Amino acid sequence: MRKNVFSKIICCCGAFAVLTGLVWAGDKLDAAAQARFASAEVSAVPRHIQVALDAGHGGMDGGCVSVDGTPEKGINLDIALTERELLTVMGYDVSLTREEDKAIFDEGITGLAKQKQSDMKNRLAVFDSAQDFAISIHQNQFTDSRFSGAQMFYSRRNSEGERLAAALQKQFVTLLQPDNERETKPVDDELYLLDKTDTPAVMAECGFLSNPEEAALLESDEYRRQVAFTIMTGALVYTGGDRAQYTEPVVTDEETAE
Repeated sequence: MRKNVFSKIICCCGAFAVLTGLVWAGDKLDAAAQARFASAEVSAVPRHIQVALDAGHGGMDGGCVSVDGTPEKGINLDIALTERELLTVMGYDVSLTREEDKAIFDEGITGLAKQKQSDMKNRLAVFDSAQDFAISIHQNQFTDSRFSGAQMFYSRRNSEGERLAAALQKQFVTLLQPDNERETKPVDDELYLLDKTDTPAVMAECGFLSNPEEAALLESDEYRRQVAFTIMTGALVYTGGDRAQYTEPVVTDEETAE
């Protein structure tokens, strides 16, 4: 009896969080997306799903830089902190690799190369401690400023990572970037965290700081909240129901007609 009551409470809290997110995300969610959320059933979280969130870079490692000089590291951290709040409300057990602007190498390590190695090993330990999935939040950059849009990367050897990437990519297109035609991308050993962990993991490149319009969006508090909300919905999709159905997008007759 208590278990059923608790599940109903979690379900109600989850529904409230989703509705709050709709208001929070503002006008960027089109009418069709809002209608889908309003009619969706929010399932109770059966247990505390363990998640690792990595705010890429930090400290002396600023990551890539936007067209107006804003470093990636702060954008990543802001999205990760908001993401933790959203997932925690939904009943997830969330661990962060960092909560402030610093690298996380072991004390006493000297030399940039050794500090970077220690930093990545400590991030990997957080990924490995998460039972269910991990997301590393980053921003992209390219020499051609025309390119834009989020893209998810996953380890080629991890099928669950592929499914997580597909769920996140689909939610970015559905809720935030309807013109985004990017596909999820498998990687091998070029991305250390994805290659070394056995936890289903994704590197979420949320946008291009080399694109002036997208950089301006990513530098705004409102848009970063929208990105965090979109990632949360992808996590809900991945951890709820039959995960396999999200590997390939499903187009209905109604959507085709539109």
